[in-house]
Amino acid sequence: MSDIKSIFREYDIRGIYESELNEKVTKLIGYFLGYHVKKAGGVVALGYDARSHSPLLCDYLTSGFNKAGCTVLNMGLVATPVNYFANFQEFDGSSSNASVMITGSHNPSEYNGFKITINKKPFFGEDIYALGDTIVENIDFAIENNTTSKAIDAKNRYIDFLVKEFAHLKGFTDKFVIDCGNGVAGTVCLDIFDRLGFDYKGLFVEPDGNFPNHHPDPTVEKNLIDIKRELEGDFKYGFAYDGDADRIAFLTKKHNVKGDIMAILFSQAMKNPVVIGEVKCSQVMYDAINSYGTAVMYKTGHSNLKVKIAELNADFAAEVSGHLFFNDRYFGYDDAIYATLRMIELIQNGLNVDERIDALPEVFSTEEIKVQTTDTEKFLLIDKLKELLKNPPADFPHIKDIIDIDGVRVNFDEGWGLVRASNTTPVLVTRFESTSRERVNEYEEKLNALIAKAKEQL
Repeated sequence: MSDIKSIFREYDIRGIYESELNEKVTKLIGYFLGYHVKKAGGVVALGYDARSHSPLLCDYLTSGFNKAGCTVLNMGLVATPVNYFANFQEFDGSSSNASVMITGSHNPSEYNGFKITINKKPFFGEDIYALGDTIVENIDFAIENNTTSKAIDAKNRYIDFLVKEFAHLKGFTDKFVIDCGNGVAGTVCLDIFDRLGFDYKGLFVEPDGNFPNHHPDPTVEKNLIDIKRELEGDFKYGFAYDGDADRIAFLTKKHNVKGDIMAILFSQAMKNPVVIGEVKCSQVMYDAINSYGTAVMYKTGHSNLKVKIAELNADFAAEVSGHLFFNDRYFGYDDAIYATLRMIELIQNGLNVDERIDALPEVFSTEEIKVQTTDTEKFLLIDKLKELLKNPPADFPHIKDIIDIDGVRVNFDEGWGLVRASNTTPVLVTRFESTSRERVNEYEEKLNALIAKAKEQL
């Protein structure tokens, strides 16, 4: 049962097909999740990614929802943003009160999972953990096959919507390249870009859940080799997508533009923007946005940011990893295809991307560095680290302040260091930034030494 419990994660449900996500467990997820859907109105829309087992999991979920007395709308093979979009639409008089996207996102092909929305809000955290407890307690409850559902065409509704919203981009002539990574981005972006008349080249656009060309995670540099090669030629820009198209990587010939820097580019075109960032975002982002709007630091995680953007009615939110959430002119969820069109719009309106980025203060930062630990120990380590930071060693850099909304982000005189417990894996995630190359190394060294001391004292 412990293996089953492990698939219920902070932001979604995710595990290995058959050994963890099998017929029995998936039917039970549909059935007990169905109680929550019934309270919301009883209609749930399902969509799935390109993995070979996704349609099967869709059938199992459908059986569970039907057993719970829900009405199931089936949108078939779609990108995750299409699944979210369906929550804001009516189809032949039917509107969904909930949706489930069946996807392993950027994980290897043997993984799959469920991203859940109820009443246009993410279903996550304690709700998911409680769902897991209920399923473990009722693991022997049998559910018969019943794949009755109503087919809906959310994909073409989404395509039509974006083509209409961005009709003013017709005539954009800059050449760009996209890398769909054999995920589901190609099921929508090709039609949209063709109808808008863009001059682009598509790499690995055919959905293939085995991901034969490279892993579908654009945050990893080695997965960008192909698109960078294309950028050595005539293409000015590159856009790469993760497996389910809710995360984006944006590249110029000169820069791999992370999500926090894209937040600056996007928010500058908004009037008095309120922008939410996560604890891993650069201080450069917070300082830049606070000069013309309001930047709010919050917890990492796409579900957390969706909740916060709705709470504050913020214009935009961003994660470094490329989850970008537009509430300005859109619905407040993360959508890599929509983000692509907004970036093209900025460029059409005269933004010189490289020039704007080069004008930002120079900082030196590490990528995310993971410290292996255990699921039990990781949160205890954060608590111990907070305790040690109250009375740090004599040679520890001067601490200006500490932000503890998600782990500990220690602000120093010339930068910061972050240590947070991952909500999905047994690791501590660290990141460091400074205006000085020497200082960033010092901050990393000193905080790592304090982590080691915290481990010794547990």
